[in-house]
Amino acid sequence: MSDFDLYYWPVPFRGQFIRGILAHGGCSWDEHGVDAIDDIMHREVGKQPIAFMGPPVLIDRERNFAISQMPAIALYLGERLDILPAATEGRALSAKVVNDANDVLDELTLSGGREMWTPEKWEEFVPRLRKWLRIFEDTGARNGLTAHSGFMLGSEKPGVADIVTALLWTTMADRFPVIKGIIEDTSPVIWGLSCRVGATAQLAALNRRSFEDYGDAYCGGEIERSLRKVAG
Repeated sequence: MSDFDLYYWPVPFRGQFIRGILAHGGCSWDEHGVDAIDDIMHREVGKQPIAFMGPPVLIDRERNFAISQMPAIALYLGERLDILPAATEGRALSAKVVNDANDVLDELTLSGGREMWTPEKWEEFVPRLRKWLRIFEDTGARNGLTAHSGFMLGSEKPGVADIVTALLWTTMADRFPVIKGIIEDTSPVIWGLSCRVGATAQLAALNRRSFEDYGDAYCGGEIERSLRKVAG
């Protein structure tokens, strides 16, 4: 039996952070398809594994514990798999990085597709995307990160902050050539870290499986189609 159940749509996007942390930790998990997600989403809240509005949802089978919201799941797994810093400050910075990544996804999809991308909107957004990259770079640089060595919070091996950072930028770059160029040009440091962490055996295998399972899909729907018109 697998260690965890994961409910997330059959695309990378927000769920890829959870998959990446699980893969890095050597965990096994079962993914549940659209019908199963639809079922638990539309139950009365008291009959859901945890009261929630939308995926991802993770169930820890060993502990009979369910949790929703991507940042909460990431930090729970960080504790569970002992890949968070020991110091309070490092844990707080880990939470910051995860929430920054979540914000980037919200901005990249215009709050989940409330609007669609146009060339004009994209042109206005690019400086903001570059600023996000500089924010990630500064967080790492204050802890000794360079393009060729180090990790986001000065640890000796990758932690939650590194996995989330790597998956945020490589998943985007692999699917949107324009964004890849922006990342490489704006922050060789973050691109270097992302490539190093993404090349670890567990995350490289996850990346291959993701393309096998989801093709070139990223977030899906109309918002992805409009994003591809400006960044594809």
